[in-house]
Amino acid sequence: MAGYTCSLRYEDLPEPVVHEVKRRIIDSLGCALGAYSARPCRIAVKMARLVKSSPGASILGTTIKTSPEMAAFANGTMVRYLDYNDTYLSKEPAHPSDNIAAALAVAELQHVTGRELITAIVVGYEVQCRLCDAASLRARGWDHVTYGAFSSALVTARLLKLTPDQIRHALGLAGVANVALRQTRVGELSMWKASAFANAARNGIFASFLAKEGMSGPAPIFEGEKGFLRWVSGPFELGPLAGRNGAFKILDTYLKFYPAEYHAQSAIDAALELRSKIPIKEIASVQVKTFDAAVEIIGSGSEKWRPKTRETADHSLPYCVAVALMDGEVGLAQFSDRRIADPRLHQLMEKIRIVADPWLDNQYPAAMPNLIEITLRDGTKYTKQVDYPKGHPKNPMTDTEVERKFASLCHGLLTPPKIQRVLDRLWELEKIKDASEVLSLFSSVQRRSA
Repeated sequence: MAGYTCSLRYEDLPEPVVHEVKRRIIDSLGCALGAYSARPCRIAVKMARLVKSSPGASILGTTIKTSPEMAAFANGTMVRYLDYNDTYLSKEPAHPSDNIAAALAVAELQHVTGRELITAIVVGYEVQCRLCDAASLRARGWDHVTYGAFSSALVTARLLKLTPDQIRHALGLAGVANVALRQTRVGELSMWKASAFANAARNGIFASFLAKEGMSGPAPIFEGEKGFLRWVSGPFELGPLAGRNGAFKILDTYLKFYPAEYHAQSAIDAALELRSKIPIKEIASVQVKTFDAAVEIIGSGSEKWRPKTRETADHSLPYCVAVALMDGEVGLAQFSDRRIADPRLHQLMEKIRIVADPWLDNQYPAAMPNLIEITLRDGTKYTKQVDYPKGHPKNPMTDTEVERKFASLCHGLLTPPKIQRVLDRLWELEKIKDASEVLSLFSSVQRRSA
């Protein structure tokens, strides 16, 4: 990993990879602005404001400079809060665009070029996704953001131009102190869900800055007697990291068309397609056949049928299906406190049953199959299965759709002309001479009322 971080060059990146990085930056910054006034984001920004730094890194939407660690924490919380940023699903699920807030913070401080920023982000995606391919953390009680401490440390190391030896120390420092419990995503979910990776990134950045100053880290962090492989992940072999003409993992990750946990995306698609055919008041029962990971993460536990928080609702398969059927859309409004509390939605959710289906499970994670069967009071049945939701590499969002998503999330914060100017500049990221320009594009954001 250390050698890869040092050796990957911008010239090694195929054009589709560069283009995808730009799409992910646009998507992630849109997600951040959409969450700009949410309470966890306000808390994170308040904490970041307490740390003044000159030179420093920007808090999104302000002219305030803070430390790169705190900028990554505040901005990363914004990126993650809506559960609308991208996803990768393998033995371990992840949101690899969580690395982008760390990359932007350090890139601004170092005044690197747009090309250097793009290359560092590719390193973060490549390493985090390969770790997710290697071993499941959630199966052993740990949270996926544990891998993020490594990937964000490597993103930082790349931007700081650390040597391979310094990077090995950074990985030891990041890995030994940042093993996160899966309790973040169990039961009634809390605000911390939005900040869990942001915290890992904060610590990953800190680890690389320590290594830059000469701090040594515990080694070997993976293979040691009390190391990561033995006590956290279990044994694994890391797959080959992509280089020149390689198969880069960013191309295998998924954008989200709806602001909900990814395993629910195809179920939402299916529910929306069925809605036009059925009278909602005549529904007797709804059965959702799905794969084991969806049952475990978003389809089991009493809290999923009685969500009290946005964090729980967007991780509830029954809620997502019910609100899609009732409202005919799934956007930010469908996860407001008032909508979550609607007793009519809860009545519909009581009719929903989630069933693990072995045949569908065999297709995961190459496909994300959800099959919905609705039975009306007169016995009529309607069925719809969706395997590849909008945003999946086999059913990708177009650039126009990415821009529309960004514009909708920026509504009320940036004027339409400003939105277009920002988009035009971000599509030219590889031409930017100083990456500090990226967050400066958002310095005039007006905060919505909470």
